[in-house]
Amino acid sequence: MLAGAVVAVVAVPYGWAVGHVRAYPLSPRGVGLFAVDHSWSLVNTIAGAGFLAVNLARGHHLDPPRCCHRGRIDVHEQAIQGYATTLGNVVAGGTAANERHEDLHVRQARLLGPLYLPLVGLNYALFSVLPVWWFYHDHDGYPITGPGRYFTRGVYLHVWHEAWAYRRDVRDRYGDLPVPRPGRRRSRRVHRRDRLRRGPHDHGDRDHCTTDKT
Repeated sequence: MLAGAVVAVVAVPYGWAVGHVRAYPLSPRGVGLFAVDHSWSLVNTIAGAGFLAVNLARGHHLDPPRCCHRGRIDVHEQAIQGYATTLGNVVAGGTAANERHEDLHVRQARLLGPLYLPLVGLNYALFSVLPVWWFYHDHDGYPITGPGRYFTRGVYLHVWHEAWAYRRDVRDRYGDLPVPRPGRRRSRRVHRRDRLRRGPHDHGDRDHCTTDKT
């Protein structure tokens, strides 16, 4: 009885939202995305449906123009202040600036299916207690000044799914320019090569690094 009520609380808002925003187009692509989201990636979709229910319970609103026929459900408000958040095929706080970043998280979940959330959780746990990222972190650009910064500027920027998305963000913005992704220190070899190209008074591309929090 209780389990049925929980399922209804999660499934009914999700089903309504999918239809309301017309998330999946009536095309082979839309059918394919729907099939993946509700089979191979079902665990992520269930997690996203729960995330959506919580957002709606908080009084947040859907953003139909942003997600119509895009294979996802967008919530206008941020779930976590200062951050866009994606869980399964549900995005909260997405904007035009971070749209491709959040879309990549949706695709990561579809690609890895039931492995996605365990791999993300494992990486967060590992990097929290064993910060191997410390050795290649950009301490000048993203200084770790306390416990909060340890997670927001350290762990968060280096877990595999965020590092992948930020690397793609940098490539989208700067193409083949040697701009490091947020939090990643440029290797000494690349730094030395670029300094020789630019001259001693040019401080490089550090100022161009993205500070998106997604």
